[in-house]
Amino acid sequence: MKPIWIVDDDASIRWVLEKALARENLATRSFANARDAMVALETDTPQVLVSDIRMPGESGLTLLQEVKTRFPGLPVIIITAFSDLDSAVAAFQGGAFEYLAKPFDIDKAVELIRRALEESLRETSVESAPADTPEILGQAPAMQEVFRAIGRLSQSNVTVLITGESGTGKELVARALHKHSPRAGQPFIALNTAAIPKDLLESELFGHERGAFTGAQATRRGRFEQAEGGTLFLDEIGDMPFDLQTRLLRVLSDGHFYRVGGHQPMKASVRVITATHQNLEQRVRDGLFREDLFHRLNVIRLRLPSLRERREDIPILVRHFLVQSARQLGVEVKRMSEVAMQFLASRDLPGNVRQLENLCNWITVMAPGQTVEVKDLPLELTQGQETPSEWASATPAPVVLAVPSASAGGDVRPLPIPVTMPGSMTTLAQLGAAGGWIGLLELQAASMLSAGQSEVMDVLGKQFESALIKTALKHTHGRKNDAAVRLGIGRNTITRKIAELGIDGAREE
Repeated sequence: MKPIWIVDDDASIRWVLEKALARENLATRSFANARDAMVALETDTPQVLVSDIRMPGESGLTLLQEVKTRFPGLPVIIITAFSDLDSAVAAFQGGAFEYLAKPFDIDKAVELIRRALEESLRETSVESAPADTPEILGQAPAMQEVFRAIGRLSQSNVTVLITGESGTGKELVARALHKHSPRAGQPFIALNTAAIPKDLLESELFGHERGAFTGAQATRRGRFEQAEGGTLFLDEIGDMPFDLQTRLLRVLSDGHFYRVGGHQPMKASVRVITATHQNLEQRVRDGLFREDLFHRLNVIRLRLPSLRERREDIPILVRHFLVQSARQLGVEVKRMSEVAMQFLASRDLPGNVRQLENLCNWITVMAPGQTVEVKDLPLELTQGQETPSEWASATPAPVVLAVPSASAGGDVRPLPIPVTMPGSMTTLAQLGAAGGWIGLLELQAASMLSAGQSEVMDVLGKQFESALIKTALKHTHGRKNDAAVRLGIGRNTITRKIAELGIDGAREE
């Protein structure tokens, strides 16, 4: 990990920050002015940069602008005086991660630097991710079966029928089949048969001769000719008009076709891969699809799972699409909070992977912060949804546990927590074994979020801190200095927290 750079003309501030960060085992490098830091940037970069605004020579805002121009993902913390809040606003507009107002609490400064450090390390991991992303993402067992099938078919030219709901990635699989086949060096041509008007589809497939119909002013090659030697992918084959099915069957049978208006047979050396979201067997029974063509296409069938059958892949896909969307728009990559990711994984998305990709594009443009919470998701996704299905699954006899509410006084209200354990009594210890206190915290957060309560993080954070400090004080018989040592926080921090949270029973010794 790279060092944290401290830029300040005040030697005492540099010294205090250096010592505080050294206690956290964090390396530092200090500069007395912005110019020296900008020179150092020519050959080196920090993990996080902390800079004062007002210094002799170049200002901290000039340094911020330089850093953001050259290293947009590098977090910069600006130090400012209370009388200089206009500069703090300018710092945020310039892309600062956060600002510290003088005089600042050293523990708060270290905590802020740690948050910036985590941000920087996340950015580094995103940037260092392999640029050559696999053409299909998925770790779920259902997707592993698809990958194995692609591998088995890699040296084959056999006709393949891909089935699955809309948006599951059928064209991606077709491209992968082509890429890993002996025809990989030849063209891959895709045509959605449902998107072409019936009158034009025949010409699109087989081409036409000059003068074959009104407007045919020149000879045109069809998709079969364009795909010569390679692969032709026909999507939504179930929507192909019945009369064209006969012509397609002829090509698959003997490898010959005629252009529209032509009399000279054309030979086609093309591998045909088709896809549909429809039940072709049912369409055959309904007389809408030729049975002999169905058997020609259904040599090898690959079924793609829907997104609800591979929920464990949703986090992988979301992260991929958020990075992809951010690159396309030239903005910073958004991140999903753990609760928001669990919420997404619990939803049924009928549009499957395509809908998820569109959602990630929406998040990149519309979500207000860099970390996306449930409340930041589109209303149509969250309205009427209380909690993820894992948290809200019904059970025959839910146990009611009293959990602190979000009210100002920390009153207790009953929150029903469903548990599936045998016996008439369910203890807190059993609940801990089932999901632990983190599970209870998730339940409370989900309940507050679904109720539309605001400042959930602040409310639960204060309750969490209060519980820790009260427990530590009981353990040390009220000695706050000992409690601070046990909790791993500074004396100033615990004194401030005790005052903020209104905790009684603390003493100096």
